[in-house]
Amino acid sequence: MGARGPRSGAAVLSPRALNRAALERQLLLRRADLLVSEAVERVLGLNAQDPNLPYLALWSRLEGFAIEHLTAAIENRSLVRSTMMRATQHVMSVRDFRLVRPVLAPLLRRVQRNAFGRRTTGIDLDALVAEAGELLADERVLTRPELGRLLAEGRQGADPLALGWSVQYLRPLVHPAPSGTWNVRGATPFACAGWTGIRPQATAEDVRQMVRRYLAAFGPASVSDARAWSGVGGLREVFDQLRPELRVHADESGRELFDLPDAPAPQEDLPAPVRLLPEFDAPLLAYADRTRVMTDEVRRQVCVGAGVAATVLVDGTVAATWTVSRKGAVATLTVHPLRHLPPAARDEIETESARLLAFIHPDAEERRIHLLRSA
Repeated sequence: MGARGPRSGAAVLSPRALNRAALERQLLLRRADLLVSEAVERVLGLNAQDPNLPYLALWSRLEGFAIEHLTAAIENRSLVRSTMMRATQHVMSVRDFRLVRPVLAPLLRRVQRNAFGRRTTGIDLDALVAEAGELLADERVLTRPELGRLLAEGRQGADPLALGWSVQYLRPLVHPAPSGTWNVRGATPFACAGWTGIRPQATAEDVRQMVRRYLAAFGPASVSDARAWSGVGGLREVFDQLRPELRVHADESGRELFDLPDAPAPQEDLPAPVRLLPEFDAPLLAYADRTRVMTDEVRRQVCVGAGVAATVLVDGTVAATWTVSRKGAVATLTVHPLRHLPPAARDEIETESARLLAFIHPDAEERRIHLLRSA
């Protein structure tokens, strides 16, 4: 669907104004003094496809962040890890999980059908999901392979892998600690999410509230942007329902943008510090039009296939990618510039990189920063 043109009188926002708004709401203009659970709710969840990603994301956003702060929030169930936006793993507050997961149910059913439909042909999926709930009753925890094997026992010729993944998409589940905590990988554990108070189906008001939450974390944004973030279709009608309560802007191409009436709007000339973001960080994925954070040329280098590289923001936009390696007692962080970096920016990148490398590998006897030549 094409973008609807702005109505007469809509304020036109420059790419820099949109950039500063995104940085402000994603806690990237300054490190915030917030509890971990508050910060995760403020930014509307963090990608957790690898367990270390939300830790790295919070390190760049919070003052005095330590690994044990997020681990404690996951262990005490202030935060939950589950399959969420775009059918990928995220860490979210219980309140946001309870709101958003039912809205995503149609998307996740489509994902199951596209990925495992043929491999579950002839299987009653409603019965499968119900049996999975029985197997996970009384707060029992099973890994995906364990659950898949148990479900396959009563279904001759069934594919245990397909059954386990199907349940992950078709039933709201959480993945309890220690899974998803720092450096803890392995088979994904499943647990029922009933304790969160989640409802079986989303209401129309739930969808509207999800849009409000999206705008609070990422606005000003278009209908297409919200669809790209969530994977949920049919949002044009929802935005039109909310229009009387929203502020309407336009970008320089005339695309209609929406925002909450009381949302912060930082000045365009506000300085933006260097930030090192982990792979799949939200500002790089939360928009259909990502030019507020990177040019199309940079995007082609950062977003390759299903991957999104770890990036360096300079003056608020993507200027480089970074990687970390470890050989014995030596840890190395390498920065790969994607555009020219002036001396002051290179100095700031080296300082921030050294701090991040110490966070990731505090036990390394030697830590090296390799800032390659500018592109």
